[in-house]
Amino acid sequence: MMSPLALLNEGETGEIVERAAGLDHAHPHHHGHGHTHRHGGHADCCGGCKTCSSHGTKHQASDHLMNMGLRPGKQVEMLSNRGAGPLVLRVDECRIAVARGAAMKIYVRRIEG
Repeated sequence: MMSPLALLNEGETGEIVERAAGLDHAHPHHHGHGHTHRHGGHADCCGGCKTCSSHGTKHQASDHLMNMGLRPGKQVEMLSNRGAGPLVLRVDECRIAVARGAAMKIYVRRIEG
């Protein structure tokens, strides 16, 4: 059964299954330099995703989480979940802090240890 990452208790481990659509957006938007593209891995993307500074925070948040290793298939261990504020996770050999709102949009499958 899947549940949001933010609901793991301290010491629990989970495998990331998917991210909610709220972290990515697939609506077209204009960059102000003559083209439009769609985010979310669509074939019609202009390729400007990596360099454009006009992106919304949802797209940046998704990229940032992926760069930190929070992608489907990765195992994470909850190190600190105090009920408010950011969470502290172990991903691979790293400790990372994740905003609670973002962690509610990442779904994990608990791993019984």
